[in-house]
Amino acid sequence: MRPVIEYFLRNSVAANLLMVFIFILGLFGLLRLKTTFFPETPIRNINITLVFPGASPEEMEEGAVTKIEEKLVGVNGVKRTTSVSSENSATVSVETEKGFDIDLVIQDVKNAVDQINSFPVDMEPPIIYKIEPLSDAYIFALGGGLDLKTLKRHSRQVEDDLLALEGISRIDIRGFPEEEIEISFREADMRAMNITFAEAVSAVAQTNLLTTGGLIKTESEELLIRAKNKNYEGRALENVVIRSSENGGLIRLHQIADVKDQWEDSPSRSYINGVPAVVMTVYSTRQEDMFTNSDMTKAYLSEFQAKNPDVEVTEIRDGKEYLNGRIEFIKKNGFLGFLLVLILLAMFLNPRMAFWVALAIYWRVFKNACWWREKERNAIREALRRQRDYSASKKNMCLD
Repeated sequence: MRPVIEYFLRNSVAANLLMVFIFILGLFGLLRLKTTFFPETPIRNINITLVFPGASPEEMEEGAVTKIEEKLVGVNGVKRTTSVSSENSATVSVETEKGFDIDLVIQDVKNAVDQINSFPVDMEPPIIYKIEPLSDAYIFALGGGLDLKTLKRHSRQVEDDLLALEGISRIDIRGFPEEEIEISFREADMRAMNITFAEAVSAVAQTNLLTTGGLIKTESEELLIRAKNKNYEGRALENVVIRSSENGGLIRLHQIADVKDQWEDSPSRSYINGVPAVVMTVYSTRQEDMFTNSDMTKAYLSEFQAKNPDVEVTEIRDGKEYLNGRIEFIKKNGFLGFLLVLILLAMFLNPRMAFWVALAIYWRVFKNACWWREKERNAIREALRRQRDYSASKKNMCLD
């Protein structure tokens, strides 16, 4: 180490060039710096979600979970598996070994699960994904005494607009269950028209579908045949033809059944100040900046509130404020550390040198440059401008 110090003492130009090089590297590091609530850790967990409507926990365990756990034994990179079975669904959690590439392990897990061909017939295909750590950048609610359908429509609009902003990729919506169409057959009418339940169900299933019918090739073009008759509202199904009557007329669904739109029988509800609301969470991934996502969300919601005064936007949690509180706490401790370093170094070194060393440590760890915040604000303004252009173009496409 001593020859290196002597070399730089004799060559002041080399020492200055090294300092400039380190400064440039630090500048590039600052430009790529992301703010997150938790430190970055390697992803080591994989989830397998199983859905089997109407199945009991025992059926989920015997028919799917046990088979998956046995198949994953010996898979390279898998450390242990745990599972939770409940009514209609189950989850298998896979913990991977340290040092293994999570993307390669998840591919091996998918291949192992795909080899199982004895799952229950009515069970949905397994969903396999890696668990990525997420931070709550901003949580808010949409309310104002509106009905759930109106709140759902506004929440979907807000979701699309926020996802169009550069830097926001994950949003969760809670507060309303899934919509469904209920068809209640009237037994007396079905008996009068001599229609069986299986016949009516088959007619509805064969009519309400979206599928392809093949491809027709000609010398100049190719024609794709599609049956596009998928309906998502009850009133669109009321005129489904069940069969032709004996006198040549048509028997339609509304003549033998009551069709209505309703919410799924689920306790999924959210309330703000005693009225129904939809709670939305904007997440920040490891590649995204929490401060930027929070500021962009608040800026967009200000514009949304001005355009939709009937919708009440309530802030529930701002992740930026919590993170700022931690940063301020660290800054205070850093200042105390600065004083301690200054006093201790001044006892053994030149006081002026001790001051600059302590100041460099404080600046390196805790100081936030004003130009960086200005750069962040410019990025937010640019993202909102792009989102407005995207919404305008989407609106024009719909009008066309």
